[in-house]
Amino acid sequence: MPSKLTSYAVEKSTFAVVCAFTDEDGSAVTPDSVTWSLVDDSGTVVNSLQDQAETPDTSVTIVLSGDDLQLLDQDNDYETRYLEVSAVVDTDLGDDLPLKDRAEFKVINLQSIT
Repeated sequence: MPSKLTSYAVEKSTFAVVCAFTDEDGSAVTPDSVTWSLVDDSGTVVNSLQDQAETPDTSVTIVLSGDDLQLLDQDNDYETRYLEVSAVVDTDLGDDLPLKDRAEFKVINLQSIT
């Protein structure tokens, strides 16, 4: 099930998302590969951030900042973004198994913060 992050990003600021990878038993696993994309509510890729590769580890921190967190419509109090993460892992269930997840978070309009 996709994750819904409880922390909000602030427009044009910096926001970090930690992705931890586990196997079917909940044990940490290092994927063979990790990629991610950032999309808006309509599925449009934000700031050309599509299929960005990360160095595989048991967890990776994805840092978004500046234009990654720019609002597309300044009249909105916030906009929803999705961080889509894909990995390939070897576990007791098999080799080269795909992992996919999607984390939803909100980008708050800097002008609406009081």
